[in-house]
Amino acid sequence: MDVSPRRRRLTAVAAVALAALTTGLTTGCDAVNKALDCVQTADSIADSVTDLQQAVENAANDPTQAGTSLDSIEKNLDKIGDRTDNADVNKAVDDLRKAVGNVRTAIKNGDKTPDVSPVTDAAGELTKVCTK
Repeated sequence: MDVSPRRRRLTAVAAVALAALTTGLTTGCDAVNKALDCVQTADSIADSVTDLQQAVENAANDPTQAGTSLDSIEKNLDKIGDRTDNADVNKAVDDLRKAVGNVRTAIKNGDKTPDVSPVTDAAGELTKVCTK
């Protein structure tokens, strides 16, 4: 049975459309998964920021708690940085990383109660861009 040129053309168009649809759905799912990863990791960072605030308040009792909280934040920042190519998220990650570094330096230089508000602000911004 000979297939008409029109039938072959329709089959080819259908195959291209199916491929485009499949690619679009896969890309859409990847975007949703990346967004969920971002939100989940930002939530973990928010928990670590809360721990950091408590650690700074209780520095006299256990000065190592702040370092542990900072390590946790940085570990989660690495996760977000590896999973996104969004410029706003990357900027928020960089800002938070800088704020964490400043707190770490302040502690290293003997500040028993460093200002953690830049960390809190940067974490809030990260959460905001992850939920856009």
